[in-house]
Amino acid sequence: MVQAMVVSTQPDAVEAGAVVLHKGGNAVDAAVTCAFVQSVVDPLNCGIAGFGSMHLCLPSRGVHELIDFHARSPAAATADMWADRLEGEAPDGASFVLAGRVNELGYQSISTPGTLKAFAEAHGRYGSRPWSELLAPAIAFAADGYILNAGVHADWAITSEPGRLPFFDRLAYSKSGRRFYCDSSGAPKALGSLIRNPDMAATLRLIAEQGSEAFYEGEIADRIDADMRVNGGLLRIDDLMGYQVDVTEPLWGSYRGRRVATNQLPGGGLMVLEMLNILEHFDLAALGHNSPEYMRVVSEAMKIATIDKDVHLGDPRFVDVPVSRLTDKAYAATHAAAIERGEKAHVERLPNLESRCTTHLTVVDGAGGIVSLTHSLGYMSGVITDGLGFMYNGCMAAFDPRPGRAGSIAPGKARFSGISPTIVFDGERPILALGAPGGTQIPMGVLQVMLNHFDFNMPIHEAVLAPRFSATNDAIMVTARVPRYATAELEQQGYRIERSPYNFDIASVQAVTIAADGVLQGGADVSYGGGLALGV
Repeated sequence: MVQAMVVSTQPDAVEAGAVVLHKGGNAVDAAVTCAFVQSVVDPLNCGIAGFGSMHLCLPSRGVHELIDFHARSPAAATADMWADRLEGEAPDGASFVLAGRVNELGYQSISTPGTLKAFAEAHGRYGSRPWSELLAPAIAFAADGYILNAGVHADWAITSEPGRLPFFDRLAYSKSGRRFYCDSSGAPKALGSLIRNPDMAATLRLIAEQGSEAFYEGEIADRIDADMRVNGGLLRIDDLMGYQVDVTEPLWGSYRGRRVATNQLPGGGLMVLEMLNILEHFDLAALGHNSPEYMRVVSEAMKIATIDKDVHLGDPRFVDVPVSRLTDKAYAATHAAAIERGEKAHVERLPNLESRCTTHLTVVDGAGGIVSLTHSLGYMSGVITDGLGFMYNGCMAAFDPRPGRAGSIAPGKARFSGISPTIVFDGERPILALGAPGGTQIPMGVLQVMLNHFDFNMPIHEAVLAPRFSATNDAIMVTARVPRYATAELEQQGYRIERSPYNFDIASVQAVTIAADGVLQGGADVSYGGGLALGV
């Protein structure tokens, strides 16, 4: 019987995590190893200069907590520094378009990263294998090379995205990016190419020897600071030295008698709970999976949660968020009644116009320990300091350049993110762990997999592969596998339907179910070109 499992989007990383479990490592060891490899083999979607949220449930140690490591605005940032540059908003409401794109490409787009400090924090608290051992597979892939697979290559080749710059502009922004990831003509390297990054290998070796301190206050920090000063970046060594992760208790909710634990703000878990509370008032199974009425009801719940996100949700250290009201069952009941009456919620968007650039992994070990980890670079700044090899986050793109709003810029502030690593319990027993990359679409993907599994009794691998839809503005976006006859009735009701060109889209959920007898099943989503579940 499979006793442990790793599920994620990058096969090389999943295998590395599974090997750690096979050697006797625990869920934290496997998750950190997997995440470091992800940072090498998928360098646009994640990295050691990024952010994220790690959900840990370790019953044998009496631990259930989250290590949140959101990127924070550097001390040099000010609320009005880009107020006169606003041109529009991305259609999904997760980023803002500024003149010169200074917030999403280049040195000023970089926020203070937390990823590496979080990995070290998790390992220091709960890891069982040596730190250097956990970095060894990532170092080997960076030094010896890895094969550029279809999923990663597809990202590199994207030439346009609504409301934001193409991925390739970020890939080729720096000299190091062009050297490691582009061919002699300047185009992304071909599918199947061997990719080496000796600079990243050297950086990871230093971190393996000296710990995360090398990045936040040592040699690497000095090189980061020097590069930022020369090139007009906001980030400084003082920002790095002052960064701390947040260790929090889960945000709790419930759905049809099950207990749902997710991450705190400024993560997206509250949106998941709010939508579940609303949908609990409907017999979704009776409506029929992806029927017109089912899509209408769920889409309206998505729109309501999105409206509340835009107005209220932000960094609770800076914004007074009405968490109790937004997660209250009575509040949800009023919205459910409005949906029942056929009312349509309206999502405000700027007239002209979140990146999916994230990754997720879920690990369950033989002792029942669970790690659900989402980490990201946000919008990828494109910046790689010469000789260091890693790309920095571009998280300043997510801040609202208009002062006085929940998502406005402030020194040391984190912006709301849709990341929502979640664990569902039957009483005290965990039964499902899941999460996803996908920017603003993350809560929508996590929600639908939960509905598929619990309301429609789909095995988890079917639940993650079923066609999805989303409503983060007034339109309903559907994947290519949703039939047109299913959306025709919605169009007759006045809904605008936007059809994705992808068969699998709207987040990439990676999930594991845990049965009462300990049997594990993995659901590996292929939305972003990959996905693998490996049992040990």
